Amino acid sequence: VQLQASGGGVVQAGTSLRLSCVASGRSFRDWYMGWFRQAPGKERKFVASITWTSGRTSYADSVKGRFAISRDNAKNTVYLQMNKLEPEDTAVHYCASRPSATYEWRNWGQGTLVTVSS
Repeated sequence: VQLQASGGGVVQAGTSLRLSCVASGRSFRDWYMGWFRQAPGKERKFVASITWTSGRTSYADSVKGRFAISRDNAKNTVYLQMNKLEPEDTAVHYCASRPSATYEWRNWGQGTLVTVSS
């Protein structure tokens, strides 16, 4: 399994950015795809997740109402639309995948850096 994340950059607070994660190497039917982030000096934290099959989503409280996760099954790509960005969103963002039958996030992408300036 390979997960290739992209779309990070340097933006000003209040603006938007969209991250992409292209998944390959297996069928992801019945799998979860997720986004996590790790700010400098802090632990990696959950941001959002989505199921490939039903599209059911879940979000961390800190991003509810600002971020939206979606997927394009035909392109095997998961997106994270980030709106109203805040300096506190500055972090390396990672995409990950896991089977629906487990809670372990099994596969990780390389990360893409998002920097939000005030």
